Amino acid sequence: MSCGLGAIILVFMLVKYNVSDSNVEANRLVEEAQYLELQQTELQQILEQLRNTSQSEAEKIADLKAKLTKLKQTLSKKETSLANKKDELAALQNDIATRPIAHKEDLVEDDRGGEQNYLMGLKVEGRRISILIDSSASMTDETLLNIIKRKNGSVQGKKKGPKWLRTKKIVRWLLARVPKVSQLSVISFNDSTQSLSQAKWVTVNNATTLKTLYRELDTLIPTGATNLQIGLQAVSKLNATDLYIITDGLPTTGESDYTRLNPFSRCSSLLGNSRTISGECRVKLFQQTISDSNLGSVKVNVILLPIEGDPDAANQYWIWAGSTGGLVISPAVSWP
Repeated sequence: MSCGLGAIILVFMLVKYNVSDSNVEANRLVEEAQYLELQQTELQQILEQLRNTSQSEAEKIADLKAKLTKLKQTLSKKETSLANKKDELAALQNDIATRPIAHKEDLVEDDRGGEQNYLMGLKVEGRRISILIDSSASMTDETLLNIIKRKNGSVQGKKKGPKWLRTKKIVRWLLARVPKVSQLSVISFNDSTQSLSQAKWVTVNNATTLKTLYRELDTLIPTGATNLQIGLQAVSKLNATDLYIITDGLPTTGESDYTRLNPFSRCSSLLGNSRTISGECRVKLFQQTISDSNLGSVKVNVILLPIEGDPDAANQYWIWAGSTGGLVISPAVSWP
């Protein structure tokens, strides 16, 4: 009986232990199930996000495709328009190439040979024509730095300055257009004046006169200050009817007694106390120069080749030329 009782006790003990293990296993399975459900929920949320993202990207792709289609259509239209314009350009070039050249009387011709036809608002005319050439140091080049370099350089460097070479071309252009019946005088000015002809007046009805003027023109050296007043004084003695001035700006010196003129009290360069002149003083000097020159009823035309640091030149020359019935031109660097 003792053995039987022990066996029964052992059975009970074993049965109780297995029940405990079963509960633990069941709890673990429940937890795993809950964890799996949580993962499933998270995965469903991620899947939903991916679906939304996919839909958004699909919409963007569709929008980009629509824009690409519109761009292709626009490009096609522009290509068609470009092709049409190319056809029009080819037709225009062909028309220009086949159109006969109309020869006009207003042609430039000089001893260098060849002719050039120009369309300009400036016309050379008058009974007694004076051409006044600014041959000061600033007429050598386009920029102040290069002007200073050439001013301190050799004579050949001054004569080969780009603005001076252009100035001589302009003079030749004017000379070639002077009417053969007109009287002509050509004068250069800087610190002093120089006539390009021995006679007071000449006519350009023969090639010899033009060649002489061209030769004298080539001897000029651009140097010194810009004294417009002595140039105008030389013209006033000739009783010219028409004046053509080639310059690059307002004067830097003059001939009047500026110590007695109140507007020049602050212009130390004109009073002998400075070597530089301000823009304001250049304007006053120009106005005083015109007032003191006594040109009478001469018609003034100006070819202005602007220099750096002289913004008032164009306006002042316009006022002066306009008051005489003339005009001012400031041509492109490539002219003539």
